Order: sequence, then C-alpha cells, then structure tokens
Amino acid sequence: MPQTSAMKYVRQGATPFFRLPVVDVEKAAPYAGLDAVVLGVPWDMSVTYRPGARFAPYEVRRVSALVQGFHPVHKVDVFGALRAADGGNVAVPPFAPALARDVIENEVASIVAAGAVPFAVGGDHSIALPAMRAVAKARGPLAVVHVDAHLDTSDAEVWGDAHHHGTPLRHAIEERLVEKGQLHQVAIRAPWGYPEEGALAAEHGAMLYDVDAIATRGIVAVARHIVSCVGDRPVYVTFDVDGIDPAFAPGTGTPVPGGISSREAIALLRGLAGVNLVGMDLVEVCPALDHADVTCHLAAHLLYEGLALAAIKARSAR
Repeated sequence: MPQTSAMKYVRQGATPFFRLPVVDVEKAAPYAGLDAVVLGVPWDMSVTYRPGARFAPYEVRRVSALVQGFHPVHKVDVFGALRAADGGNVAVPPFAPALARDVIENEVASIVAAGAVPFAVGGDHSIALPAMRAVAKARGPLAVVHVDAHLDTSDAEVWGDAHHHGTPLRHAIEERLVEKGQLHQVAIRAPWGYPEEGALAAEHGAMLYDVDAIATRGIVAVARHIVSCVGDRPVYVTFDVDGIDPAFAPGTGTPVPGGISSREAIALLRGLAGVNLVGMDLVEVCPALDHADVTCHLAAHLLYEGLALAAIKARSAR
C-alpha cells in the first residue's frame, strides 16, 4: 500500500522538524539549494532563573510532526512552496559562552550564505545575538520584530554578566545590527532591573507595543503598523515565548503574567505577511516546565507561521 508522507515519517522513526528532510552536515555545502533551514540551538547557560531551554529543539521537533503543510489563511502550501530542511543542532560547547556565540554565528552565517532563511530554535534568548550578527553581516542593518515580556536591553549591572539572556537587544543596538527606528518590541510588560533600562531602546527610536497598547489597538492593527514601518527592509523576528501569557505558554523559565494570548501571537505573525523575512528565532521554551506539551505545540505553530512568511516570499519570487 502506498505510504503518505505522514506514514513514511512514522515508519522511519526519526524526528525532524515538520517531517522535513535532514541536511547532511558532512557535505561541503549542506544548505545549498534550500530556501529555509530550521536549526536547533540547545544552549541555556545564559539564563538568570530556571534553565532547561536547551532541550526545546528536541521536544519541539517531536510535536511539530503534527503540523500539516497547507496554510488556510495565506493559501499557500508552506512546504511545497518552500525548499526547507532540518539543519540538525548546533554543536555548542556547554561551558564556553563566548565560543558558543561564535559557533552559532558561524552556523547561521553558512545558512545565510547559501541563500536560505535561518529559523533558530533555542535555547535561551542569548542565542539571538549571534544569529542576528550573522544575518546582519549579509543583509545589512535589520528591522527587528522582538516579541518578549522583557526589553532585553539589560547589561551586566543586574547579574554581573554582559551576555546573559536579558541582554541581546542591547548588544544588537550597540553593534548597529538594528536600523535606527526599526526595533519593534511587542508584548513588553516585565518590571525593569534599574531605572535606565529602557533608555537605550528609546534613544534608538524603538517602537514599543506593550500589552496595554495591544489591548487598546488590537494585535492585528499592531501587525499592520509594523508592516507599514518596515517596508521592504530585511526583517528579523526574535520571538521569546515568555511574551505570551503563562496561562498559554507555561513552559518557560522567566514567566510574566499578563501577556498576549496564543491566538494573538499567531495573529501577529500572520499579520506580517509580505515582509522581507531574512531570519527568525524562537527561544525560551523550557519543556521541563511545560504541561501536556502546551508550550511546545505553540512553539511549533509559531515556527510554522514564520515559515509561512518565508513561503509567501518564495512563492512571489518564483
């Protein structure tokens, strides 16, 4: 009896993201010919509270097998329009943060150099910095859509480490990876570590869409405004799952009550249709703190929505 793609997936017993083919990392050019690569980044040595996000790539892979390919809103067969693959995991050294950042940057740079869009699955939010470094080196200063409960513009003052998971946007701004006026911070609501924590982003012209603004304007209007602001600039989405209310995403290490719903999170990404997406990360999923895979399932669907944005772009290009 002929086997469907789903049955073939069950038969082989492997667990790639979305039942995608897996790249052969032993090849000289493993990412050649691809439009998108989903890459696991199992690093969580930069957290300030509860670790465990290093296991997210494995668990999100497992549940992503349930996600079908045709997008009912965008009317696109995501994995038909997109030549996508599972890039495996970055082999990060567990006790060397600076080296880990270099390894992550180099792997993402290889994906970008092949002409593919990287989708990095963390891991904690510190992985966003090397990923953005790699993408910005190839694409130029980025318009960044940053979904998070926290500003992530902290420094060493609070925790004594300049590169903990609450710092990636500070470095991205200071290193000019983000175009001035093109940082869009969505779902922010957490208390600050010190009075000046919000100053850097504000001086850079960041646009803040906190939970009160979202409640007033609606998430669809926020997405439309972001699209109108970014235009045809290269867009990088960095999505911390703690931007979502812990009622919908309990499996995260630094939960903050009062966030957006899972439906609003999906609507936000769907509302970005048409942007020039050049990279995305999905971070801070902590499977050990999850319940019934609720957060992992949501993470898989958020990745799928990001891949759908890339599929729209690929379909238009062809």
